[in-house]
Amino acid sequence: MKSKKNLLWLILLVGATTWILVKRNEGSYRTINGLIFGTIYNITYQHTEDLKPEIEAELKRFDGSLSPFNKESIITRVNQNEEIITDSLFQNCFNRAIEVSKETNGAFDITIAPLANAWGFGFKKGVFPDSMMVDSLLQIVGYEKAWLKNGMIEKSDPRVQLSCSAIAKGYAVDVIANYLSSKGVKNYLVDIGGEIVAKGKNSRDGLWRIGINKPVDDSLSVNQEIQTILELTDAGMATSGNYRNFYHKDGKKYAHTIDPRTGYPVQHTILSSTVIAEDCMTADAFATAFMVMGLEEAEAFIKQHPNVDAYFIYSGEDGTFKSYFSEGMAKYIVKMN
Repeated sequence: MKSKKNLLWLILLVGATTWILVKRNEGSYRTINGLIFGTIYNITYQHTEDLKPEIEAELKRFDGSLSPFNKESIITRVNQNEEIITDSLFQNCFNRAIEVSKETNGAFDITIAPLANAWGFGFKKGVFPDSMMVDSLLQIVGYEKAWLKNGMIEKSDPRVQLSCSAIAKGYAVDVIANYLSSKGVKNYLVDIGGEIVAKGKNSRDGLWRIGINKPVDDSLSVNQEIQTILELTDAGMATSGNYRNFYHKDGKKYAHTIDPRTGYPVQHTILSSTVIAEDCMTADAFATAFMVMGLEEAEAFIKQHPNVDAYFIYSGEDGTFKSYFSEGMAKYIVKMN
C-alpha cells in the first residue's frame, strides 16, 4: 500500500513539475498599447520574447495599405484615382467587403465614402445634404461600381470612392492575431478600438472576459457602465453603435450610421450591435450591416446564418433598453444587467 502511495505522489510530482516547465517555456503575459487609425490598441499575449517591434511593424504595414488617415496609403491613392497595384492586405480586405456587401444586399457597402463624407461634413457643420444631393451621390455608390482586375481597382465612375472604416479595424486585428499565432503564441487578446480576437486563455487560466457597454448617450465616452459580460476564446468580436455618434437638429436625432441603399442616416431602434464570428473582419462588417438593417431584418438574417452570432441592445417603445441575442450567443454570456 505504501509503495502505491509513493508511486502516486511521484506521478503527481512529475506532473506538477512538467506543468511548471511548460508554463515557464510559454513565458509571461505581456501587454502593449498604442495608437492606430485614430484609435487605441491593446494587445496582451503570452510569450518568452518581447514581440512589440514586430507587432508595430505589422501595424505600420497595415497603415500603409488601408488607413484613410495616411495620405500615402494605398486606399488614399486609389480614391485619388492613381494607377497603383494594390497589396495583399488591400486585396483581402476589398474581396471580403464585396462578399459581405453581396450577402447583406448592400446594407454593407465599401463604396459608401461619398455619402459618409457628405453626412459627416453635415454633422460637423450642422448643414445636412438635401434630397437632390443625396440622389446625386447615390449614383456613385454601390459595391458593383468597383472591382479588382490584375491587382488594380477599376471603377465605373472616377468619382466612386472606397471606405474600409467598417471593416479595416477588424481585419487589422486578424492580421496581428495571425502574426502572433505564426510565432507560436497560444494565448492572446488583440483589441483595436474595441474590435477583438481572443485566443486560448488569460493569465488566470480562464477564458477572456469582455464587457459590452450600456448604450448611453455619451459623446465623450465618459460612461463605461457594463450591460453584459461575455467569455470568449478562439473567435473574433466587434461592436458597432450609434449611441455615441449622433446629432440633434430641429428636434430630431440623426445617427451617424448611413444606409448606403437609401443615402440617409438610419432611424432604427438598435443602439448597439455586437457580433461574434470566426474572424474579426467578418464580425466588424456584419456589426455595421446589422445597424443598417434594423432589428427585424437583422434577426431574419442571423437565423439564416448560424455561423454568425449577435447581441443587440435596442430601445423599447417606453424608451428602456431591451436586448436580443441569437441562440448561439447564449454560450458566451456570463452576466447580464
